[in-house]
Amino acid sequence: MVSQVLDDLRIRLIPVVLCCAAGAAAQMTTAPSLQPLRLSRQQVIEESLLHNPALIAARAQVEEARAAVVTAAAIPDPTVLADVAGQTHALNPGSGNASDQGVALTLPFPGKRALRRDVATADLRSAQFNVAQLRQQIASDAVQAYDAILVALRHRDDLQQSRELASDFVRKTRARFLGGNVAKVDVVKAETDLAQAENDLIANDRALATARAALNRVLGRMAGAPLETTDTLEVPRAMPSVDALERIAETSRPEIASAAAQLNGAHAATRLARQYWAPDVNISSTRNAADGTPTTWTSAVTFGVPLFFWQHERGEVAAARNREAELTAALADVRAQVSLEVQTAYSTAETSLRQAVFIRDHLLPEATEVYRVASVSYGLGGSSALDLLDAKRTLLSAEAQYVEALGAANDAVAALQLAIGAPIPPAQPGGQP
Repeated sequence: MVSQVLDDLRIRLIPVVLCCAAGAAAQMTTAPSLQPLRLSRQQVIEESLLHNPALIAARAQVEEARAAVVTAAAIPDPTVLADVAGQTHALNPGSGNASDQGVALTLPFPGKRALRRDVATADLRSAQFNVAQLRQQIASDAVQAYDAILVALRHRDDLQQSRELASDFVRKTRARFLGGNVAKVDVVKAETDLAQAENDLIANDRALATARAALNRVLGRMAGAPLETTDTLEVPRAMPSVDALERIAETSRPEIASAAAQLNGAHAATRLARQYWAPDVNISSTRNAADGTPTTWTSAVTFGVPLFFWQHERGEVAAARNREAELTAALADVRAQVSLEVQTAYSTAETSLRQAVFIRDHLLPEATEVYRVASVSYGLGGSSALDLLDAKRTLLSAEAQYVEALGAANDAVAALQLAIGAPIPPAQPGGQP
């Protein structure tokens, strides 16, 4: 009886389950798919600078330094004085027969507040330059990640061309085998070459997915988020001379400006330390009231006397002077490091650009022509399968070298732009194309 009831229930539920499954399938079919984000190089830079969390933290540090400037230049709060004298008991202030009320104010020595503000402002400017440096680094990383996708896409186009060439090679080889012009082993070689082309395309899919994930990371997105590029990979334009770029770097690199700001702050700190002989002045005025006597006032002026002056000279003054000497040497070292980075980045970019131009204008056309001749000859029964395979490998190698040279040239230009801290200006007429 129970089994019969279960069978009836199962029969009644089957249509309901089928309807629910059909409805879910229809919803999945009609649900809109996530549209890929299409970005150009410039848009990638803008998005990365907008959503990168490291920049948010750096901006917060700038606001902390800005608040420190207000604190350093703040005027000391006044002090209120009040006491009761003549009490019969410590916890009975109403039994006192005298009381004093007064106000005290500390007046900083003229110029000290300005010097403290200058020291704190140097830290603020240093924090602002650190943000500028981080922005340049993030923009450079975004461009290089974008170019990595373009390199993978160019490789995919070349590999798809390679698969088409391999398929054409298989067709020609089979035709020649049926005509009795080649042996069966040539057919096997052609099919193996086609399989290798398919395998290379599969490997390229992995490289393309990795490049997209890296760019999504820079953009602050999920690694698997859909992303498409709108720009293409081209040979960079010619660059100006390295001397002109070094002059730009001298005024544009945030590290140099940050070191100079810190040095200015050290100058102010040294002047502030030397003013130990000019202490702050404390002024107070007190109202004195006692039972049976007229109310009187007490005024006082107090200040410290730098009697043990050598302690100040060997202490805070010596520390400030050595800090100033340290930052002077650090600034010179930063300038030398920037010059080295510009020279190295320029050499790399110039060499990569020359290689890309040479491959484009000489190696790639020659390899293309060699393959064309070998392919036509093989189709007419002239050359062997080995000759065609060798010509094909030469062509694919030249295409791969060209794509890698394009990627290296664009990455080198991005590194050079990071080294000078500003966009690279166009070269003067007569420069290298």
